[in-house]
Amino acid sequence: MQLYMFQIDNSFINLIFLGMIALFPVINPIGSAFMVSPYLAHLCPADKRVAVQKITIYAFFICIISLFAGQYILRLFGISMPIVQLGGGIMICKMGWEFLSTDDKKDTAEGVEKPVVVPFKSIANRLFYPITFPITTGAGTISVLFTLGAHVTVFGSREYYMNMLSIILAITAMCVLVYIFYLNTEKLIHYLGENGEMVVNRISAFLIFCVGLKIGFSGLTAILHL
Repeated sequence: MQLYMFQIDNSFINLIFLGMIALFPVINPIGSAFMVSPYLAHLCPADKRVAVQKITIYAFFICIISLFAGQYILRLFGISMPIVQLGGGIMICKMGWEFLSTDDKKDTAEGVEKPVVVPFKSIANRLFYPITFPITTGAGTISVLFTLGAHVTVFGSREYYMNMLSIILAITAMCVLVYIFYLNTEKLIHYLGENGEMVVNRISAFLIFCVGLKIGFSGLTAILHL
């Protein structure tokens, strides 16, 4: 009996790690943290903490809804996963291009100092879109969760509940990583100095654009059956 319980526990832990391994590349909390840094850069510490908390909560519920009801929602609207990938990729490309084309020194050139702190309301309407979706949890995350959910066993069985619980715990772990990295990225950028911050922001913008191209191209390839 003890051996049987050990096997169950060991299998359960393995499922959690498998879920984290599958989700980490698509959520990419480290890379995403640098991508969203320009949005959160000028918030005061208290407002930034509140913003990151909301982003984390939004990301968690997007993952949970995608796991349990995502496929049914897409079927209801007649939308395929490649279309979601193409649309999400276009949106991410647009955001990356906007960051790349922004002149960081336009205010200083006119003799106007760059604002150090901005009110929370200036970023509140961007916390869900585009920061949470599609930057933090986009089409790739939804696709992985669809796959993980599709491979669980028959509803109502012991294995079903173990598999679903393991995926939920993996989602929770990834959201904790998102919270930690999003909240502390500014400290790392601060150590890099002003020029280092500008370089990181430009590289992040370029990565946003490239990620958008990759996601959009994957969707287009699937649509055209290439």
